[in-house]
Amino acid sequence: MALLLMILSTAQRLVTAQTQIADTDWEGEWLAEGTLFRVGVTLDNGLLKITQIESMGQIWSSGDGEIDGNIARVEVEYSGASGVIRAELLNAKTAVLSAASCQPTFMVVCALSLGRQAIFRKVASQAASDSNN
Repeated sequence: MALLLMILSTAQRLVTAQTQIADTDWEGEWLAEGTLFRVGVTLDNGLLKITQIESMGQIWSSGDGEIDGNIARVEVEYSGASGVIRAELLNAKTAVLSAASCQPTFMVVCALSLGRQAIFRKVASQAASDSNN
């Protein structure tokens, strides 16, 4: 019984943490930890719009992202491969990204992304980003 209560208590804390994340927490400039790779994120009618700020020479494109609570999914294309990036917003300043899918699986970029995660940190709010444009 004590174990069940502990599990329920933990689940309640997770639900509470998720409800404290607002859609607008996604907006701003995000930097991939340990790199110069930086993207801008804005919301437009509930969809995430991703813009390249510093792509480190990589040429890629993305579709609009769909948000479901603290999870967003964005379609991307890079170097002949396409897939879906899953972003989990841990808090208003930290997100964890991983490849939810990647095709064709024989492409090196797909093989290298399998099981990998990237930490992104918000480095500027949307208001600061707007003033830079």
